[in-house]
Amino acid sequence: MFFSIIIPIFNRPDELDELLQSLTLQKFDAKNDAKNIRFEVIIIEDGSTNKADIICQKYQTQPNNNLDIKYFYKENTGQGFSRNVGFEKATGDYFIVFDSDCIIPSNYLQTVYDFLQINYLDAFGGPDAAHESFTPVQKAISYAMTSLFSTGGIRGNKNSAEKFRPRSFNMGISRKVWETTKGYKITRMGEDIEFSIRIEKAGFKTGLIAEAFVYHKRRTDFSQFYKQLHFFGRGRINIRKFFPDELKLVHLFPAVFVLYLCLSPFLLIFSAKLCLIHFFTILFYFAVIFFDALRKTKNLKVAFLSIFAVFIQLSAYGIGFLKETLALFMKS
Repeated sequence: MFFSIIIPIFNRPDELDELLQSLTLQKFDAKNDAKNIRFEVIIIEDGSTNKADIICQKYQTQPNNNLDIKYFYKENTGQGFSRNVGFEKATGDYFIVFDSDCIIPSNYLQTVYDFLQINYLDAFGGPDAAHESFTPVQKAISYAMTSLFSTGGIRGNKNSAEKFRPRSFNMGISRKVWETTKGYKITRMGEDIEFSIRIEKAGFKTGLIAEAFVYHKRRTDFSQFYKQLHFFGRGRINIRKFFPDELKLVHLFPAVFVLYLCLSPFLLIFSAKLCLIHFFTILFYFAVIFFDALRKTKNLKVAFLSIFAVFIQLSAYGIGFLKETLALFMKS
């Protein structure tokens, strides 16, 4: 099986260096020699000013390097359309898309190969996890993005509140899927969810490979994290333009969270008792977050930071969701 790994990148050469280094460490079972599992790496530079061409050249010229790297520079059009360029250049049977801020476990391709031999999928996705080298803030953000007590319960995994759909930080599609769908129709604001829904509606079989996880660094501080999640909230409304029936009650949770927080000053005016109940409800929720994060991470600092990460996640997503809803309402 021949995999084409496609990585769009924008002004992040250091991240790409770390990702490519992890790909040099891919290990395969002895029975799977080069004839069974092969892969190429296609880098699409999306109009960066801080280019990654030197990083790619380093791996292309390394002695005993096992990476077949192809580098392409294009004008900036966004990550969705950059992935389409990668699909056009790919020669593999399967196309695997990673975000540039991922680190790939050494058994990733072997895991995907073994799964597809038994359970064929036209399109698949895998989860993300926190690497031991991540900072406490990154680990807290990872918790927020994977926990069932936050939007991790919405985003799609084997325990999620909605059907799993592959996300493009860790996603694979067959060549036939690309040839049929022609890839991404939008380049930002929910482009991966729109693509996954369209793959489903075209009749292709999609699913989760739970063991095919990646270490996803996401954002390195809470300010960047806020901007990212605000964009995600806007993206959920953008998807509604294409698939109105895909907006579910569960997607309203962050917006309801924001509105619930905004009740505080009004409750204080009308009823001190209701205000107290409101306060303890929020306190209880974040206590649950703290102890769940502590149970999972075994780290007090990460558990404490997870409270802030979840608060930022829900607030940013909810505000973005509400703003985009209002903008859509004003246009209609």
